[in-house]
Amino acid sequence: MSETANGSTQRGRTETEFAHPGPLALHGAEGVRFDFNYGCRVQVPVDGWRVRMTDLDTFNVLLDETVEANTVVTSRRKYFVRFLLEVFDGQRLVFSHAFNAANQKIAIRTAPLALGDSIAWMPVIDTFREQHNCELHMPLQAHLQPLFRDGYPHLHIETEEQLNSQADTFYATYYIGLLKPFSERDHQPTDPRVSNMQDMIAYLLGVPCEERRPNVVIANKTRTIKERYVCIATQSTAQCKYWNNPRGWSTLIAHLKARGYRVLCIDKEKSYGNSEYTNAMPEDAEDFTGNRPLQERLSLLHHAEFFIGLGSGLSWLAWAARTPVVMISGFSHPSAEFRTPYRVINFHGCNSCFNDTTVEFDASDFAWCPRRADPAQRFQCTAIITPEFVMRVVDNLIADRTLPAQAF
Repeated sequence: MSETANGSTQRGRTETEFAHPGPLALHGAEGVRFDFNYGCRVQVPVDGWRVRMTDLDTFNVLLDETVEANTVVTSRRKYFVRFLLEVFDGQRLVFSHAFNAANQKIAIRTAPLALGDSIAWMPVIDTFREQHNCELHMPLQAHLQPLFRDGYPHLHIETEEQLNSQADTFYATYYIGLLKPFSERDHQPTDPRVSNMQDMIAYLLGVPCEERRPNVVIANKTRTIKERYVCIATQSTAQCKYWNNPRGWSTLIAHLKARGYRVLCIDKEKSYGNSEYTNAMPEDAEDFTGNRPLQERLSLLHHAEFFIGLGSGLSWLAWAARTPVVMISGFSHPSAEFRTPYRVINFHGCNSCFNDTTVEFDASDFAWCPRRADPAQRFQCTAIITPEFVMRVVDNLIADRTLPAQAF
C-alpha cells in the first residue's frame, strides 16, 4: 500500500510490483541448488531427474515431475508452505531437504507500507520470527522506523537497499500484501476481503490468527497540553472512507466542547481530495495538522482522552498507543479492522463494499462507490451515520471509562 495523505491503507496491489529473486542461494548434494525465495525453488544438473515437493503439514504432493537440467523449477505457491523437497534419479533419492528456518536468514518483502499496514502487520511478522527462531530482515521506510525499532529489537529493520544487497544470502523470502486480483491464490492463501487486516497476513505467513497489538514505544511521554483533549482525524485516501454526513464533524465537535474537551485535528493534510471532492479540516477543531513526525502524533495520542477517526492509519496508531478509539466507517465491515467497542457503522444503508467479494476496491478511483452510480446516492454508508449516533457512542465511552467530563 502506498503511503497516503493520512498514512492509511491503499488496499490492493498487483503481484508484479514485487521484485523477483535472483540466483538460487543454497547448494545441496550432487550439484542440486535450491532455496525458498519466492516459493520452493530447485535446479538440478542432469536432465530427467525428478523433483517432488510436498506440503509437510497437509501431506499434499504439490509437484512431482521430471525436469530439464539447469532449469529453475518453482512451486506455484509463493506464500509460506513448509515444504519437503526431494530429487530422484530414477528410484535413487539424490537429495532431500525439509524446510527448517531455525537460525536461518529470512526476508519479508513488501511494497512501501502505509501507517495502518505497518501497525497491523508488524506483530504478525514478529510472531513468524518467534515461531521459527529465525533471523528476520524486512524493509521499512525511514519515517516509520522510529515507531518500531525499540519495540522490536530482534527484527532487522532495514532500507530496501540494505535488503537488496543481501539478496543471495536468504534461505527464504516471503512477499506480503493485499494482491490483486483478490481472487489470486498463488501469492495469498485467502481472499483479503473475507479476513481482517491482521489475519490475512497471518494466513500468508502460516502463524495462528489472533488480534495482536503492536509493541510501539512512545519516545516522549511528556504531556504538553494541560487541558483535557480529544484527537480527531477526518482525512483519508478515498471518499468512501470519509464521514460523508454534512452535519457530522461540526455537530460532534460542538458536543465535545460542551463536554469540556479541546478537540485537536491531527491529520497530515488540512485539506485533501480531488477536483470533485474537497475535504477540509473542520473549522471548529484546533489545527495540529502537518507533516509532523509520527512520534509527535503518538505523544499527543498517549495523553488524549480518546480518539475519533475513520478506517485509516491514525486510527491504528491510536489503537497502538492504547488510546480508546471511536472508528467511523461504512465502506468496511467492522470485522476488517481491530476490535473496538466504539466502532460506528449504520446497517440501515449500503455498507461493507470493501468486503464484498463481488467487487474489487480501486484505490486509483477517489470516488469509488461500486454500488451507487448516481452521484447523489454515493457514499450512503457514512452519509446516514448521524452525528447524534456518534455522540451517543462517545457518551458511552466516557461513561464506560468514567472519564471526568462536564455536564451538558
